[in-house]
Amino acid sequence: MFIDRARVFVKAGDGGDGMSSFRREKYVPNGGPSGGDGGKGADVIFKADKNINTLVDFRYKRQFKAPAGGNGESSNKHGRGSEPLIIPVPLGTVIKEEETGKIFCDLVNDGDTFVIAKGGRGGRGNARFQTSANRAPTFAEKGEPGEEFWLQLELKVLADVGLLGYPSVGKSSILRKVSKAQPEVAAYHFTTLTPVLGVVTISGDRSFVLADIPGLIEGASEGVGLGHNFLRHVERTNILIHVLDVSGMEGRDPKIDFDAINEELRKYSEKLANKKQIVALNKIDMVFDDTTIPDTKKYFEDKGYEVFLINALSGEGLPELMERAYYYVENFEPEPEATDDTVVYEAKPDVEFVITRGDDAAFYITGKRIERLVAMTNLSDDQSLRRFQRIWRFMELDAKLKEKGCKDGDEVVIGDQRFTFQE
Repeated sequence: MFIDRARVFVKAGDGGDGMSSFRREKYVPNGGPSGGDGGKGADVIFKADKNINTLVDFRYKRQFKAPAGGNGESSNKHGRGSEPLIIPVPLGTVIKEEETGKIFCDLVNDGDTFVIAKGGRGGRGNARFQTSANRAPTFAEKGEPGEEFWLQLELKVLADVGLLGYPSVGKSSILRKVSKAQPEVAAYHFTTLTPVLGVVTISGDRSFVLADIPGLIEGASEGVGLGHNFLRHVERTNILIHVLDVSGMEGRDPKIDFDAINEELRKYSEKLANKKQIVALNKIDMVFDDTTIPDTKKYFEDKGYEVFLINALSGEGLPELMERAYYYVENFEPEPEATDDTVVYEAKPDVEFVITRGDDAAFYITGKRIERLVAMTNLSDDQSLRRFQRIWRFMELDAKLKEKGCKDGDEVVIGDQRFTFQE
């Protein structure tokens, strides 16, 4: 089953908790704190794998959670860091954040990797908090939570040459004839519902990958027919073979079909419309007059296109067409991407946190530093709680909350924790 889109949830491992302990050894008076730090949580990494060609695995497993780091131990033993969780994906996978649509990465080459979610750092043990003023701290930090995201995965097939055209013009028949691929062929439209790849061998080690793109129709750029789902796959090809039915058996005009498909490409992407195209006039054995083929061939040649007369059923004209396609593949030079030398710096927010009023009348404090502080504080430990309160006062959160209208008894929410405000 060919699946080219998937929605998945990934969560990196939480950091391990720090340890609170003291040395208790014979002949070692006043041993002091000896709690070790927690280990780092595992990262989540996507890796391109040439042995996978579909996202079907993500249809059955949609949540990926990396293991947490090990907790710290006594005698200053640090917790074990967790090994990263590696998720294999097909070549040509684009990974986006679902909420914002931001593209994280585009994995094109075998072995390409991208760290999509970073594991949390381990919490510090109580030995880290020993100072001249506090020689016996009893508290330790909890591990930092790992990053988590809902993601959209999109697969764009990787092929050198794509077969383009209306449904039932013979694209699948061409692919079956020139490669060992076995796309379905039948006497009805939209027989091919997913892209099919085949390797065309010209001779020896001269070969290229040919893709049968499902049939496109007028309005595809707006989602009509198979629409955007498969226009997306055309983007990866270097050369396009535009297959046209010259016989007119279904009452279609190849000239009108050619212009309609190219207009859809142009609406979807100007870059797509500018790709090199070879015109293949198919079903020449079903033309019974002497003027149709010469006139149609001349029409496209006058427009500057190379035209090949083929019969996908018998294979007539296909060797010459494939040889020419291979020539263009070998001599293909990608267009340089438009680059802008302007360096854009993202300004950091002026404030470390933001206070908003929720629909439930609670006050919500958001900000990376304050949320991480709450998540890593053991609120059940008295010393740890007093440290949290000192940082709270240093950040002047009480005054900021009052400015927003917070009063005695109001609820304040930070991350997963809820507090009751008291002056």
